[in-house]
Amino acid sequence: MHRRALRFLLTFVMIATVFSGVTVLTAAPAHADGCYTWSRTLSEGASGADVTQLQIRVGGYPGYGAQLATDGSYGPATRAAVTRFQQAYGLSADGVAGPQTFQKLYELQDDDCTPAHFSYAELNTCNSTWGGGAVSAATAKSNALRTMWKLEAMRHALGDEPLRITSGFRSQACNSAVGGASNSRHLYGDAADIGAGPHSLCTLAKQARNHGFGGIFGPGYPGHDDHVHVDGRSGQVWSAPTCGV
Repeated sequence: MHRRALRFLLTFVMIATVFSGVTVLTAAPAHADGCYTWSRTLSEGASGADVTQLQIRVGGYPGYGAQLATDGSYGPATRAAVTRFQQAYGLSADGVAGPQTFQKLYELQDDDCTPAHFSYAELNTCNSTWGGGAVSAATAKSNALRTMWKLEAMRHALGDEPLRITSGFRSQACNSAVGGASNSRHLYGDAADIGAGPHSLCTLAKQARNHGFGGIFGPGYPGHDDHVHVDGRSGQVWSAPTCGV
């Protein structure tokens, strides 16, 4: 959902340079205000923390059945994910992350680095401290951020209509109270349950296969006839028999 009626506007600082009486206006690089700013163009072979930040944001574009590692290494999988992201937003699709790609990412993120249509509050349904789960609070919150960017990609692919999140991170106490499995991915912060809304549950379960989710459970799987569960586990465990998943 939108957390503000109007997304922040990217500010261009116009620098006037005079050459032989001709004034040339040049747009300064766009920046991300309170979140993150890339300072170089990234392409295959690059490595570093800036690559990791890029991988988090294009993690929802790994291709069918795949998952993109956030390892700080710009390899073929990252290039392919960047290409899919560029294609999704009508950018020049060369797999190189430069000014156009970064500007689109800046437009899509808020000052806390969450994507435009999701918030930490939506992905935390019981414990605002992010503590008490199967991992540290910092890890749970970091996992939730990665999940949100995958959900943003899925939302965009489905026509930018809202996804209704019904459950996210749970502490051990919260998980027990709702009857969650003792090894639930909700305890790790990388899981989200999506209820029906503009899209049917089967549409959601099928589309999720393209956006980096290792776990997908939906209609026909015990206890999942009223929502689709997605998570970031390694490997692939999909079951929504009613939907053919």
